[in-house]
Amino acid sequence: MTALISTRDLVKRFGDVTALAGVTLDIHAGECVGLLGPNGAGKTTLLSLVEGLRTPTSGEVRLFGGDPRAASSRVRLGSTPQATALPDALRVGEVLDFVAAHFPHPSPRSRIVDEFDLGPLLRQQCGALSGGQQRRVAVALAFVGDPDLVLLDEPTTGLDVDARRALWDAVRARHAAGCAVVVTSHHLEEIEQLAQRVVVIDDGVVRTDDTLAAVVSSVSRRRVTLRGVSADDIRRLDPEASVTVSHGTALDDTASDGTVTAVVADSDALVRSLVAAGLPFADLTVRGATLEEAFLTLTSTSAHTDKAA
Repeated sequence: MTALISTRDLVKRFGDVTALAGVTLDIHAGECVGLLGPNGAGKTTLLSLVEGLRTPTSGEVRLFGGDPRAASSRVRLGSTPQATALPDALRVGEVLDFVAAHFPHPSPRSRIVDEFDLGPLLRQQCGALSGGQQRRVAVALAFVGDPDLVLLDEPTTGLDVDARRALWDAVRARHAAGCAVVVTSHHLEEIEQLAQRVVVIDDGVVRTDDTLAAVVSSVSRRRVTLRGVSADDIRRLDPEASVTVSHGTALDDTASDGTVTAVVADSDALVRSLVAAGLPFADLTVRGATLEEAFLTLTSTSAHTDKAA
């Protein structure tokens, strides 16, 4: 089956800066892929090449089997870029109609309005919208053409928690209906909520490409939370532990009213050491790494490997 997105040894340079250094990647129909990486990793550059907004320095990128720069290849594509740029003078309803006119079989306007809760905004000028409202409209526009593939670059920037979750619901509904989705985000919870596959890019190369569960389980570190001991107690028992308290700052005093959190390589050994030391801990919980922990471990490990080489 032809991949919706296919890249082979894709390289993009901007002068002396190499944004992509040989990316090979396939994304197929029905997938929801989370694209992760630190700032400057090459994520947005990759999306711009897929959209036909830039041309590769070398290598190949195909969109629906064709050249992304051809309008015929892009007609089944929807996208929301990082920067929201709506025409200030036009009303939201006018923008929806304008974008829909560029596609042969757009989604019904009522469907877009309902999915993204745009009813109260339809008669408002885009320039009068809040940043969060503009972002919601920008994401909705990616689905106006009833696309087979949508690229969402930091889709929930500027949204509060409730608006973010409502947008996730809308994106999940479109994915369930058959639309493939590629999403980048600095909200790692967002990737956990939306994606089944995770691609980590760092320094312009793909560091890992696997299922969400596999990426998380590949990190051996565990998160231990407990009360009644100090951060210094944990550090003495495990000097390699990353230790914080409930309000988010590392402390050396006893956090008797808060929870101490330690990210460690061997949670069983830490618990045995706590018992052997006779420390009066309580409310102990142990769980696996989050996607954030996996992501930080993957990128830091790759950086150390590159330096060693």
